[in-house]
Amino acid sequence: MSQFGFENNFEEGNFPDEDPAAEFLAREQDELAGLEDDNFAPSPIHVEVNGDFEDLENSEEIQMNGMSESEPTPPPKPIVREEPEKIKKWREEQKIRLEQKDEEEERKKDELREGAQHELDEWYRHHMEQVEKTQLQNRNAEKEHVMERDAQTTGQEWEKIARLCDFNPKTSKTSKDVSRMRSIILQLKQSPPAKKQ
Repeated sequence: MSQFGFENNFEEGNFPDEDPAAEFLAREQDELAGLEDDNFAPSPIHVEVNGDFEDLENSEEIQMNGMSESEPTPPPKPIVREEPEKIKKWREEQKIRLEQKDEEEERKKDELREGAQHELDEWYRHHMEQVEKTQLQNRNAEKEHVMERDAQTTGQEWEKIARLCDFNPKTSKTSKDVSRMRSIILQLKQSPPAKKQ
């Protein structure tokens, strides 16, 4: 047995005679019965159409959701709000500012293009000057080489050969060891062999 005594009523079969839910439903039906009378007249519905309020008084055309059966009313148009003056002014200033920035950006792009073209022309001019100088030096060196090669001087054969050889041992690290040949050519240059008669 609990302290409130609920269990005792149910264990002994003592159920209440009336159902509380049925009692509630009966009361509600009595209250709602007055609403079903023919004398009931709904209050007029106020509908906003294009900013004006109109009364719909014909109760036959009004359904429970407030819509007419005979004529469907178009959905209300969205209300267009005007922007405040400050926002309009800001938009105009922003548009002008953006146009000025676009013009400035185009001007800077043109300046950069002109500068880049000038530098490119300058580089090509310098490059062509270097190529012409190198070609001139190569032609002069070739002429000198041909003149020395074709010169008929006696007793200087080993000097000509020594000029064609590279006697710097540091430049040829990856090539074969030619130090013995180098030393023989230097020796023949300094003291050429006696000519046979």
